[in-house]
Amino acid sequence: MKIVTKEILEVPIKRITSSQSVDLMDSLSVEEPLEVRVSQCSDGSPSRAIAVTMRTPGADHELASGFLYTEGIISSISQIVEIKKSGCNVVEVVLNSQMEIDPVLLDRHSFVASSCGVCGKKSIEAVKARRTYSPSVPFPEVDSEIVHGLPDKLRAGQKSFGFTGGLHASGLFDMSGNLLMLREDVGRHNALDKLIGASANSGILPVEKHIILVSGRASFELVQKAAHAGVTALAAVGAPSSLAVELAQASGMTLMGFVRGNGFNIYTGAVTS
Repeated sequence: MKIVTKEILEVPIKRITSSQSVDLMDSLSVEEPLEVRVSQCSDGSPSRAIAVTMRTPGADHELASGFLYTEGIISSISQIVEIKKSGCNVVEVVLNSQMEIDPVLLDRHSFVASSCGVCGKKSIEAVKARRTYSPSVPFPEVDSEIVHGLPDKLRAGQKSFGFTGGLHASGLFDMSGNLLMLREDVGRHNALDKLIGASANSGILPVEKHIILVSGRASFELVQKAAHAGVTALAAVGAPSSLAVELAQASGMTLMGFVRGNGFNIYTGAVTS
């Protein structure tokens, strides 16, 4: 094995075809765990582990801040005093000692998600109650020609995908279709958390006058995270789930799916041609 970058690892393989077997080197996306811990400054209590996620190393601080924000544990990036590395594959987020933390939210599995078995309507109401932003202009219209061009721009901006083929991406575009920033990860949720964390650090919250494109499907969890960040236009290369569409409708979010080739579907909101 050969480490190419912190995101890419080369391994020896045999390439088998109908006529031959060839020894080659193949590039893999690195996947390692990241433990996110939370503490509050000046309270003297030890940090508490709140999540372990399998991720591609890199942008760990953005991932941690984006995760805390999109899970509703914090309502503003300003509540973070600092983020520091606290060992191999561990980051500690130090929060303002004045903020009150709901201990229930520190258990990741207690928050609404499609895997937690709660009623769909209750999940949607929980997201609406906990989110920081409500759209000032719900269901913004998006130019269809701009949407058609987003996948190619996302793919062109992916630095590691071309080597491995094994990374998800989330890209932030302005309403003219210009790619502003992009984050990659083996986990599609992590890629979006990294992007939202980076957007928050750049002062782009709420994400109202922008379009986010995700490389996979639009699950309830991704729409949930987008809703917390005030996203009003979300596009996905894959399909949305039924609960994702319901949440997008309730959140005033224009939701597009199967954005690839020369077409896409509109599930909520509208586009102009």
